Amino acid sequence: MKITLCKDFEFEAAQSMPSFPEGHKCRRLHGHSYKATISVTGDVDPKTGVLYDHARISEAMKPLLALLDHNHLNEIPGLEIASIENISRWIWVHLQPTLPELSEIVLHETSASRCVYRGD
Repeated sequence: MKITLCKDFEFEAAQSMPSFPEGHKCRRLHGHSYKATISVTGDVDPKTGVLYDHARISEAMKPLLALLDHNHLNEIPGLEIASIENISRWIWVHLQPTLPELSEIVLHETSASRCVYRGD
């Protein structure tokens, strides 16, 4: 049985979008309450009845959250342009070696705005 397992994570961070036009509110330093949903897809082990222990996803995210939470995202190497598109890809690049079954990242910047990334 193939299944997709998802786990949510939240972090607070600041960003600016200096490439946006003068006067655009996102050009200035501002913050968001981000929500990331990390999904892995694969076959359920018939012996254990599970695909993954959720703790495995949490353990993989732990060092990333330490870098992202309560930080200025533009100062993190690889996130100099801290759009949700780039943040999603950055998370993917850092998670994929540890979670090879990674299938999707959904990153919410606000309750109404999100990005879905499924790898290149």
